[in-house]
Amino acid sequence: MINKVVTNAEEAIADIQDGATLMLGGFGLCGIPENSIAALVKKGIKNLTCISNNAGVDDFGIGLMLQQRQVRKMISSYVGENKEFERQLLSGELEVELIPQGTLAERCRAGGAGIPAFFTPAGYGTEVAVGKETREIEGKMYVMEQWLRADFAIVKAWKGDTAGNLIYRGTARNFNPMMATAGKITIAEVEELVPVGELDPNHIHTQGVFIQRIFQGKDYEKRIEQRTVSKA
Repeated sequence: MINKVVTNAEEAIADIQDGATLMLGGFGLCGIPENSIAALVKKGIKNLTCISNNAGVDDFGIGLMLQQRQVRKMISSYVGENKEFERQLLSGELEVELIPQGTLAERCRAGGAGIPAFFTPAGYGTEVAVGKETREIEGKMYVMEQWLRADFAIVKAWKGDTAGNLIYRGTARNFNPMMATAGKITIAEVEELVPVGELDPNHIHTQGVFIQRIFQGKDYEKRIEQRTVSKA
């Protein structure tokens, strides 16, 4: 069996170079690969294209990479929690491609499934459709969208085994399963790493065939962007 286990995040991302395209799982700060992002910041690589639902917050997640000017382009859906992202966008320092959320998920899924393009009604008649092929199908207008793939996909799971099989927990599942399939190299960090055979096959969300590197992370903060509680 191929040994996919690496010691830590630093080893997992060691060969990521300037100019790479990265997919990073997570929704807001839920299910983000915290250890790998910290290692990318420490390494200081630049000129990255990051595909992620959003850009974290100013002092956590991808927001840390934006602070260090490591990101050249963001391909995202929702970016409203990050003032530094807003500043870089408005000043022209950061190239941004905004995509409807479902379309972003499907473009990632299509990249993993080997489907180079598909038609969706989302965005027809808006700026999203500018420059793209449109087509009428059964009386409804659709926009053609192309797959998304990355040099490296970096995902975070709850449990994984040494063969790379992954189980996500609750809403931390979000974009991680789609992105795990769409990287030339996929790196998985997990809260608990177990031997092969310990995971119930019926509960596995991402099969090990998609994963090239896996490690057990540590010190997860699992921050919440906007903590709200009910009034007494």
